[in-house]
Amino acid sequence: MNDDKAVVKTEGVVKTYSDNGVPVHAVRGIDLIVRAGEFSAIVGPSGSGKTTFLNCISGLDDVTSGRVWLDGNDLSKMSGRELSDFRRDKVGFIFQAYNLIPVLTVEENVEYIMLLQGLPKDERHRRVVAMLDKVGLADYADRLPPRLSGGQQQRVAIARAMVARPALVLADEPTANLDSETGSGLLDLMRELNRSTGMTFVFSTHDRMIMERATRLITLKDGRIDKDETRP
Repeated sequence: MNDDKAVVKTEGVVKTYSDNGVPVHAVRGIDLIVRAGEFSAIVGPSGSGKTTFLNCISGLDDVTSGRVWLDGNDLSKMSGRELSDFRRDKVGFIFQAYNLIPVLTVEENVEYIMLLQGLPKDERHRRVVAMLDKVGLADYADRLPPRLSGGQQQRVAIARAMVARPALVLADEPTANLDSETGSGLLDLMRELNRSTGMTFVFSTHDRMIMERATRLITLKDGRIDKDETRP
């Protein structure tokens, strides 16, 4: 498989962990390439290995065996600090629980990663203003997360994930805590941002709405790829 434009590449990825002394074979040898600009969804029943595999390709979990390359870099070659910095710069995360910092304003939450990256203040502010406008929250910059609806908080999370222009955005069940109308609107927003920016998205999900919008469906079963379908 040609991997010239691979954002993610895995070879023989295995992840086994212990549950009270009992080995759990969560991922059982996955070879996968995700190319730049894809809007892909990893799907499958509970226990199929979706979230574990997402954690492996982002470097949140060490693999038991196999190799993972992210934006051309072999994660196994990095120290803990190097991997943490690399993940900060290269991966945007969107979680079902939003994971916003409640004592920071919307603007401060979105700015936070760029602050850690050491970007100049004017550049941070310019990017935050532009991204909040894209997600429809230009008038909410000074508001704290507890004063936002669930859908608004997830829009902040989307803005935070994308503002630092990572190579990859990983979204783990991002619509799970939202009503269908709000979730549908946010998915349309992410699809439009994917088209307009060329940023690569990979979802882990049970949500039919995400599956319908994804341009590629990767179905896991018992920790292996069962189907891999690309759609227009």
